[in-house]
Order: sequence, then structure tokens, then C-alpha cells
Amino acid sequence: MENQNVICLESDAFRKLVDTLVGYVKEKHLVKEDAWITSGETMRLLNVSSKTTLQTLRDTGKIRFSQPMHKILLYDRKSILDYLEAHARKTF
Repeated sequence: MENQNVICLESDAFRKLVDTLVGYVKEKHLVKEDAWITSGETMRLLNVSSKTTLQTLRDTGKIRFSQPMHKILLYDRKSILDYLEAHARKTF
């Protein structure tokens, strides 16, 4: 029987490790994220639960979107990230 080791990590250290590993795998396997994302993905990134909020952001020109067909709305991932960055607060 082999010796088994248990490794304990604080939750913040574990999240940092997972983020680092995900970044490494994406880079290693050349995983690219889609430039245009669905309403659901956009709502998840912005942490909003209302489609009305997305419409307000569209109507005010705060995020870019495309409507390739009547009922299909896609959002520019970069504009979402830029919007979040523009509203980020500096730490103390």
C-alpha cells in the first residue's frame, strides 16, 4: 500500500492555485474565449439577474452588442470587461 499525503490549503490559497492552473491550461492549449457572448454569459459576468439591466446598458451605449438576427443578441466580451474595469474602485 502506498503512502498517501493530505494537503490542506486555506480557501484563498486554493482559489489562487485553481486560477493559476486554469490560466496555465488555457495558455498551454491555446484556449481562446469568444469575442461575442450570449445574454446569459453577459449577465453572469456583470452579476446581474435582470434582462432589463442589460437593455439599459445597451440603450445608454455603455456596452457593445450585436443583433445578427431578430431575437439574437450578442455582447462584446471586451466591452463588458472594459465597463467593469471603468467602475472598479482602487484599493486602499
